[in-house]
Amino acid sequence: MRSSRCASSTMAICVARALRQVATCVTRPTSATAMNVAAKRRVMLGVARMGLHNMRAPCTFQAVRPQTLGLIGLGAIGGSIARQVKQQGNRGGDEITVIGWSPEPAERALAAQQGALDDAPPRATDVARNADLLILAAPPAANINQLDALVPHLKPGAVVTDVGSVKRAIVARAEQLGLHERFAGSHPLAGTHRHGFEASRPDLFRRAVVYVTPCRHGETAAREIVDFWEHVLEAEPVVLDADRHDAQLAATSHVPQIVASLLGDFLARHAPPGASLGTGAIDTTRLAASEPRLWTEILLMNRDELLVALRTLEESLGSVERALETGDAPALTAWLTRAAEWRRGVGP
Repeated sequence: MRSSRCASSTMAICVARALRQVATCVTRPTSATAMNVAAKRRVMLGVARMGLHNMRAPCTFQAVRPQTLGLIGLGAIGGSIARQVKQQGNRGGDEITVIGWSPEPAERALAAQQGALDDAPPRATDVARNADLLILAAPPAANINQLDALVPHLKPGAVVTDVGSVKRAIVARAEQLGLHERFAGSHPLAGTHRHGFEASRPDLFRRAVVYVTPCRHGETAAREIVDFWEHVLEAEPVVLDADRHDAQLAATSHVPQIVASLLGDFLARHAPPGASLGTGAIDTTRLAASEPRLWTEILLMNRDELLVALRTLEESLGSVERALETGDAPALTAWLTRAAEWRRGVGP
């Protein structure tokens, strides 16, 4: 029993050290960042407890359905939007013309061949000139660059959104570009660890929560985007401030990615050669298969909020480590029970 306890304690210590290393790698905070971390740490759990996923604002205005949808990026998210919009038209719904661009010509050709696009022009500017609703579906930093490049080419009256998982930077950039009334960010909680058009699905967004993050004084654009997600893609849009979005997603999305990758890295380095893995290890490391370059970008763009969340996670891991070192069964049971009750409460 003692040898087993020591082995478990050693693993907990290894994971704790790895978490500290991850927190260091995410960023070496400037003095201003360091000053903000403690304050953000105090409010993070309070924000998470607010139940922001239930902040659904009723939409009573008459939205204008886009006649032409433009997509910049045709990966798992952009491709799924295109597939679902075209599928709805084929069922007899309002027909929306879908045009899309990808930096990969083969991806554009594949999307067109499979009926997800009505046109696949060779330049992103051609999409921007014709779209009533333009969706930036590239990685977060690329979306900001595309926004800068495409603003001069936007169709008059067009509305713009993106689908990245970090919102403060692009909402701030849209405001700087004077797009307050034409841009609102989006973040569908329907991603996958797979990528590329081959990973797209025509039902990815049905009943999925989609956060919509408006600019200041951007209620009209936000309502148009909400209507599109709700009535065209059959999702469940939630209007949320960009700052709160990034704080919440640091805890509910970005930390889970780090934990899955942390466990994947641990097993890659410490699992005995040829060892079989059970469903537990496979399930908990699913996210570790996500695209590394994309997640490097996401983690660095949200690093201030993420550091707060990681340091809170270290406290929880430290309590497990102490319970193992001292053989404190009640403390360990209480920790496991709290986690089990939470998990059973969120669904299958």
